[in-house]
Amino acid sequence: MDLQGLRKDGSWDLPERLNMAEQCLARPSDALAIVDLTGPGRRDVSYGELARMTDGLARALIARVAPGDRVGVLLSQGPWCAAAHLAIWKIGAISVPLFKLFKQDALAARAGDAGCAIVLTDAEGSDLLGGLAEPWIAAQVGIDGASVDFADTGPQDPAVLIYTSGTTGTPKGALHGHRVLTGHLPGVAISHDHLGQPGDCLWTPADWAWIGGLFDVLMPGLALGVPVVAARMAKFSPEGCADIIARGNVRNVFFPPTALRMLKAADRALPGLRSVASGGEPLGAEMLAWGQGAFGLQINEFYGQTECNMVASSCGVDYPARAGCIGKAVPGHEVAVIDDAGQPTEGEGDVAVRRGSASMMLGYWNRPEATAEKFRGDWLVTGDRGLWEGDFLRFVGREDDVITSAGYRIGPAEIEDCLLTHPGVATCGVVGKPDALRTEIVKAYVVRKDGAGVTAQELQDWVKERLAGYSYPREIAFLEELPMTVTGKVIRRALKQMATEETRQ
Repeated sequence: MDLQGLRKDGSWDLPERLNMAEQCLARPSDALAIVDLTGPGRRDVSYGELARMTDGLARALIARVAPGDRVGVLLSQGPWCAAAHLAIWKIGAISVPLFKLFKQDALAARAGDAGCAIVLTDAEGSDLLGGLAEPWIAAQVGIDGASVDFADTGPQDPAVLIYTSGTTGTPKGALHGHRVLTGHLPGVAISHDHLGQPGDCLWTPADWAWIGGLFDVLMPGLALGVPVVAARMAKFSPEGCADIIARGNVRNVFFPPTALRMLKAADRALPGLRSVASGGEPLGAEMLAWGQGAFGLQINEFYGQTECNMVASSCGVDYPARAGCIGKAVPGHEVAVIDDAGQPTEGEGDVAVRRGSASMMLGYWNRPEATAEKFRGDWLVTGDRGLWEGDFLRFVGREDDVITSAGYRIGPAEIEDCLLTHPGVATCGVVGKPDALRTEIVKAYVVRKDGAGVTAQELQDWVKERLAGYSYPREIAFLEELPMTVTGKVIRRALKQMATEETRQ
């Protein structure tokens, strides 16, 4: 198993010249790269074909895009999505993953902040853009022609800009360098019980627009020579999941926790897998026990975030999991629990990662102050609370207000801003309400403007049309007033307590 950059002592050995597209395409041209199940049948895409698709896009882009320019990618799972990112990286530009479930306001916030003049997409994505940027239909480019040289990039040169939800303001773009793929490889390999065994084949129901799909599955699979299955599910179902696994000969799956809960609720066993990984929120003892029976193996939990991913993981073939614990620090990433002064502590504290991690962002796009706030001394602070149990990291809870729902991280500020654009809303507050299936659902507390008769359904539709389909408030309560600080800020803590108490009733 070649982890391409990790020394035996756990330190990084990054070359002076590094380009992620070259990492992903450096396999025999006739080797299987992607199993495409997005059409009516199965189509096997070799590394050679993927390289020709990449070069076709690169030739088209190079006349319009300079190194460092941002190019959006609005494509679902499929070979052209992979080729789009690879082509952008190959010419030294920066790819910006965009999600098909985003509506125009959400797309505008991200593509506009990034300054994307061009978005590689398909007909569906072109309609979604609505003039926000120039859409290029990726599949219409010619794939016959001269190959394009890889740009002379290094580990620190920017390569990908991934937007993450936060608690205040608009979504922030986490800018990563070409080293980010190398930084993911150890954790991905460990979470799949040493990925790269004969017959391994990767799949996830998570969209490739998210770091979990793009850098926990697609790009590591390509870099390690493990075929990746591309399949689209309009809505996750246990039956559809089993069908994809069977048709794609899938052996290794990354399941978001909500997918696992749906499989458990349906009492759906999936024998024949070699590894199952999960991340985003702790699973608990009951889910781990069910997984052992349903899959015949240990579900390996891993930990990270868009700003610094795959820094801790379990590994069932090496040691048994410990319920409530994230796992152990992945080699190459120094993980600590620190106090307010930025010093490691033996008690509960803030989970943090020391600078130098290869999967750590270069910084937030055009937000130096937000970048500085993310660090405490030499440590990137994740926003999670934890403590050590030996060398196992136990997750205690989140410090911020980000809502974790069905595997998505949802920033309440963006939803509040959207609700406030409705003519019938005076003010509002959005929090996560505990939910057995989704971990949390989005709950909005709204104060109507005088005389306004706006309904919950109207406001839900308002958000659905403007943001992402998964981020609308599934519950809305109308109040006469919201709890506020003396400076006029909504006290989300009080709203969160209200939502939690509702769950207990």
